[in-house]
Amino acid sequence: MWFRNLILYRLTQPFDLHPEALEERLEKKPFRPVMDMEPAFTGWTEPLGKEGRQLVHSLGNCILLCARKEEKILPAAAVRELVEARAAEIEEREERKVRAKERRELRETVLLEMIPRAFSKSSCQYAYIDSKNGWLVVDSASPGRAEELIDLLRECLGSFPVVPLQVREAPDAIMTEWLQQGETPAEVQIGDECELRDLVEDGAIVRVRREDLFSEEIRAHLEAGKRVMRLALTWDERVSFVLDEKFQLRRLRFQDVVLDEAGEAGAETFAERFDADYRLMTGELNRLLLRLTTLFGGEEQAGIVAG
Repeated sequence: MWFRNLILYRLTQPFDLHPEALEERLEKKPFRPVMDMEPAFTGWTEPLGKEGRQLVHSLGNCILLCARKEEKILPAAAVRELVEARAAEIEEREERKVRAKERRELRETVLLEMIPRAFSKSSCQYAYIDSKNGWLVVDSASPGRAEELIDLLRECLGSFPVVPLQVREAPDAIMTEWLQQGETPAEVQIGDECELRDLVEDGAIVRVRREDLFSEEIRAHLEAGKRVMRLALTWDERVSFVLDEKFQLRRLRFQDVVLDEAGEAGAETFAERFDADYRLMTGELNRLLLRLTTLFGGEEQAGIVAG
């Protein structure tokens, strides 16, 4: 249940669709196994997995969704090897050069031949809509995968107006200032990981893990003009994460104090434990995101907050 990465979007209009009505819309595109000639298929599945019966899981102001994607595994090296073999055969037989366009056509043919025989894998993408704060929170480290979920929502709803959440102060500028001065807001602690980068084109990149970020070596990089593009942080001794220059949170980890609270919820069934974890997680993320947004100057373009 616990999200591991966060990509944040701002709803630009209030989301007032009732969970039952949302359920009906999502039923237009339920998950099913990928067919023989399909490279991939994505549809909605129950957030509670085998214990669930609905595609929408609503608790308080937060609506949890889960998109499941099944895709055929086509190793790039195997595809490339077969294309090269076919091209070499044509060149030898017809005594001519196989050009780029024909190679692309050969690749399409090879893919069509391989897809029915390929193994498949599936993955789940979770997200929740916070109708009170006007957020869409996607558990993903890949903006592309997050956009796939949003596209699927738009396909079912007709429209779903969201934009990436932007803050007024550039995250790399604030993180660089924190590291240079060795000072952060009281509830924020700097960890032992960062990425430093020159701002010039093709500039040097320095990645540091499990090191003292206040060492002379790091200070020298900062004095040379490098900016902090990623920084490990802990908020309020409850949530740790790596924040990047796009205001995305990676490798999210809830600290023991939070997990202990989850264990004290007294839940007995799977559904009760799921809801206890979900309620605690969204509450923690709500406080974290509101405060973190404030620390970076507030939103650049604040949307309409429902509620």
